[in-house]
Amino acid sequence: MSNGPIKDLGRVFDRVADAYDAGRPCYPDELYRALTEVSGVDLDGATAVDVGAGTGIMTRALRSRGTQVIAVDPGAEMLARLVSRSREEEGVPVTALLADGNTLPLADGVADLVIYAQSWHWLDPVASIAEARRVLRPEGTIAGCWNFAHAAQAEWLAAYEARLAEEVPSYWGPAVERWSAPPIASAFEVVEERWIPWTRLVGIEDFLLGLRSHSYMAALSPRRADELVERQRAELREVFPEGVLSVPMRVYLAVGR
Repeated sequence: MSNGPIKDLGRVFDRVADAYDAGRPCYPDELYRALTEVSGVDLDGATAVDVGAGTGIMTRALRSRGTQVIAVDPGAEMLARLVSRSREEEGVPVTALLADGNTLPLADGVADLVIYAQSWHWLDPVASIAEARRVLRPEGTIAGCWNFAHAAQAEWLAAYEARLAEEVPSYWGPAVERWSAPPIASAFEVVEERWIPWTRLVGIEDFLLGLRSHSYMAALSPRRADELVERQRAELREVFPEGVLSVPMRVYLAVGR
């Protein structure tokens, strides 16, 4: 499912690192409870490899729960923001490696958890899982999770996605009929899959920053991206004149031990 060389991917996301850091949503607490329940891994004291860590959304959440995290990402700017935010918010250095999940620069058997948060679909499905198995301890866990806006739950959100599908050539999302969660469950022995619903309250401007962080937006020229964002802003203000969106969300989680 890779959309091009990993190094190129790193450069794509580096161009939108600021928007990614400011606009991408966190994950609900229920995700971490489900991860612990299904995997049997106590996050407090565990060692986790966050593959495709980006600007550190999952890294920071795991560290706040007592996990020792090794953050791996092919984007230098993305990792720079991860390190900077961890230093500012936690005051404790974080291990951050410029690499990708197809070839992890780690010794065998060093981790209790390898997690792909919004990232596995960019990797080679065979090589990445082989690397995860290699760096895991015997009772270790592989997990993949994705945050999705649940367009079927709100007319305004379905219309927003439809506009993206019309205007962005490389758009990939719920307005595309063949769209689905990445098939990580077919890549390893899954213990359980879960869909976890939640609601995100977010200002229009932060929501639109999240839009800019997607690879299909980064592929547009700056002028086209600005024009598209302005059209979406006008439509959203019609529906939410107070400027705050209530976004129905759901997290897909697949866990294997």
